[in-house]
Amino acid sequence: MNFLRGVMGGPSAGPQPSGADTIQKLCDRVASSTLLDDRRDAVRALKALSKKYRLEVGIQAMEHLVHVLQTDRSDSEIIGYALDTLYNVISNDLEEEEQDDSEEENSPKQGDDLGSQFTEIFIKQPENVTLLLTLVEEFDFHVRWPGVKLLTSLLKQQGPQVQQIILVSPMGVSRLMDLLADSREVIRNDGVLLLQQLTKSNAAIQKIVAFENAFERLLDIVTEEGNSDGGIVVEDCLLLLQNLLKNNNSNQNFFKEGSYIQRMKPWFEVGDDNCGWSAQKVTNLHLMLQLVRVLVSPTNPPGATTSCQKAMFHCGLLQQLCTILMATGVPADILTETINTVSEVIRGCQMNQDYFASVNAPSNPPRPAIVVLLMSMVNERQPFVLRCAVLYCFQCFLYKNHKGQGEIVSTLLPSTIDATGSSVSAGQLLCGGLFSTDSLSNWCAAVALAHALQENAALKEQLLRVQLATSIGNPPVSLLQQCTNILSQGSKVQTRVGLLMLLCTWLSNCSIAVTHFLHNPANVPFLTGQIAENLGEEEQLVQGLCALLLGISIYYNDNSLENYRKEKLKQLIEKRIGRENFVEKLGFISKHELYSRAAQKPQPGFSSPEHMMFDHEFTKLVKELEGVISKAIYKSSEEDKKEEEVKKTLEQHDNIVTHYKKVIREQDQELEELKQQVSTLKSQNEQLQVTVTQQVSQIQQHKDQYNLLKVQLGKDTQHHNSHGDTLQVNGIQLEEVSKLREELEDWRNRHEQLQGQLKEKDAVIENLKSLQLETGTEQSSQPSSSGGMEHSAELQKELELLRTQIQLQAAEISKLQAENQKLQAMNTAVDPAVGASGAVASRNSEKEGRLLQELGELQSEVKALSEEKVSLQQQLDSSSSTVAILQDEKSKLQQEVAEAKKEQDDLLVLLADQDQKLSALRSKLKDLGMPVEDEDDIESGDQADEDEDGDEEEQD
Repeated sequence: MNFLRGVMGGPSAGPQPSGADTIQKLCDRVASSTLLDDRRDAVRALKALSKKYRLEVGIQAMEHLVHVLQTDRSDSEIIGYALDTLYNVISNDLEEEEQDDSEEENSPKQGDDLGSQFTEIFIKQPENVTLLLTLVEEFDFHVRWPGVKLLTSLLKQQGPQVQQIILVSPMGVSRLMDLLADSREVIRNDGVLLLQQLTKSNAAIQKIVAFENAFERLLDIVTEEGNSDGGIVVEDCLLLLQNLLKNNNSNQNFFKEGSYIQRMKPWFEVGDDNCGWSAQKVTNLHLMLQLVRVLVSPTNPPGATTSCQKAMFHCGLLQQLCTILMATGVPADILTETINTVSEVIRGCQMNQDYFASVNAPSNPPRPAIVVLLMSMVNERQPFVLRCAVLYCFQCFLYKNHKGQGEIVSTLLPSTIDATGSSVSAGQLLCGGLFSTDSLSNWCAAVALAHALQENAALKEQLLRVQLATSIGNPPVSLLQQCTNILSQGSKVQTRVGLLMLLCTWLSNCSIAVTHFLHNPANVPFLTGQIAENLGEEEQLVQGLCALLLGISIYYNDNSLENYRKEKLKQLIEKRIGRENFVEKLGFISKHELYSRAAQKPQPGFSSPEHMMFDHEFTKLVKELEGVISKAIYKSSEEDKKEEEVKKTLEQHDNIVTHYKKVIREQDQELEELKQQVSTLKSQNEQLQVTVTQQVSQIQQHKDQYNLLKVQLGKDTQHHNSHGDTLQVNGIQLEEVSKLREELEDWRNRHEQLQGQLKEKDAVIENLKSLQLETGTEQSSQPSSSGGMEHSAELQKELELLRTQIQLQAAEISKLQAENQKLQAMNTAVDPAVGASGAVASRNSEKEGRLLQELGELQSEVKALSEEKVSLQQQLDSSSSTVAILQDEKSKLQQEVAEAKKEQDDLLVLLADQDQKLSALRSKLKDLGMPVEDEDDIESGDQADEDEDGDEEEQD
């Protein structure tokens, strides 16, 4: 212990040992001491020396410290000291904090190398990292916290290697996820920092962390800390969420499916008073907006982006962002990032674009948000990044939005311009920016207007109608002419580049616009003059765009102007510029550095206004047209004609395809209608079946009543003792008779309906027979005609059988009616007998028995009649199926007749062609002096040969 007191700075006699000697002695003590207290004191001393003597402790003590971690697990204090010592040796954070101003400039770099080297030594044995993961599971604060810090430092120094060791370790990531659930905020917060380092650039670990419920836990922490009003813990959680979601489609889909987008809405709730935001709140809100952009980034798969955009609209997140956009007092950088976020939330999503078009700024009178944003874009006093953000927002609003494009262009047309000037429209702001003195406003307005025309040929033609009043007293000029006038005036390079991009977009794939452009005789000489000159590097970009515009005027030229046909323009290029020189100037565009930057992503990312030259969508147009224009310059007139013919053929083919699509669409509609009719008939059939079932049940009830009546009459043997009983029985009989009358009337109506249906079937069959007779006369040689006549004959026989059955049924019904009348007469005869004396009672009982017998017969006949009705209905169904078969055969016959006619026509055409060839050959032979027989001679010779052959056969 005296030795340790000397090491720790206590009084000692004699010279003080050096740091290296002391560390060596401490290491020996750790390795050789058998008492835990001695080893603990030695490790504590190494911890104290590790900051000042980092190199010596790392070289001499690392192996001993790792051994302590392996052997002294039972003592948390010595484990904590060992972990702290290793952290001091490996981490570079402490050296950066304690570095004095007097130290050399390269010392931080040396420290970084030192920490990386020690980390490499530590992880050379993968079981060391596994041991560290086991220690992190300990709940003891003095073990868990230094273990988390040491693991974080290892990941900072050698991230990919440590990530791989943790990934292959059993439950390695899951152990670290438990840190987020620790009740001690220090460990929880450092656990978030550890997971930040763990998830950097490793998609596999990101997926594991996400499926370990990381989203739920992190969002809970953000909510507990107060959302955007929280401290640095919220910032760390948001950075971790970005690591998990950025460029990870699986995690993005999991985040959306887990309904976590809905939990982001409270982040963006701002009050009316937005003054005095803290720096931490600005940072938090900035990261939150970036997190939204990660989910809807244009680089994500289109399907995933669209689903996230729709989810943000339905949960109200887009509405909340628009509220921030129109709020007052919001810091400039937050406003800029909000504009960029709204841009990507609405990009390519029609529903979100429509909502954004309806947003109004809280002004008096209210103005559309688009108009307010365009005001900022064309205002040169606004910050450059804000103007870029507004341009990006406008581009995203018009991306794949033909409706929005039409609304913007309509504000420029003469019929929709507000003559009173009480409100400023988007079109007026764009025109004002296009012709202002600020070159950046010129460029932004030109690009914005080009996006309003992107992939919309109809609007390109509409924009040709726009007329501008240049000055009082002068006639108005078209927008196209005004753009070319500004080009020829020699304005700034940025302005000319913007106007040339607008003109190239306008003229591409629009022959009418090309014709209007070429109609001005000064345009082509200006372009050729610009291309032919040898100018500096700044003007080379303008030369390349002029070459592109002239190439578009050739490629999309419909040759409607005689002086500017394709061939003449090519000859002009050959004489004034030279084809090779023209193609070289055209290649200046794609070789430019700013072109490569703009082609990387849709958002304008320029460091300064001077670098703002190219638009992302325009780079796609250049890539599409550069090759075809180069080929078109070298093509001859014959190749142009062939290409035009191919284009016309393709257009005809497209028209045919469109026609067939229309036909198929109509057939689909008819098919749907027929399906609806079939469903309606099925429902009617079900209703009829229900009706039949009800009628069967009624008949069964009648039978039951009849049996009951029969039993009652059998029991009543003394009819003469009670006339009241006779009256009651007669009353029951009268009810039965009335019911039978109703049933007979019902059967009569149904019989009439069946007769009407048979008449309709007869008419259909007669029509089919007449059609088959006509088909048979047109194609008497076809074998299928006889088959159709056989079917018709069979159908006629079936109809005759049906008619005989109906006649029999009618006779039975008339017989039934006669019996019913007889029954009524008997019933009327019974009534006066009721009032007679007892002598007549016996006669009355006999009549009642006879009446009951006839009633039973009548009911049996009704049952037989119902059975005949069912069989008749089945026969009608079979006849209808026969009619359908005949109709199918008729259609087949008509098809075969048409095919036969077509074959006959083809044969006639072939025979006519053969006759023409024979006559031509005969004329040639006659011209050559060869003897040629006429057709009549040949036919007579053939006839004679046939007669001779016939005679020889007869002789044989």
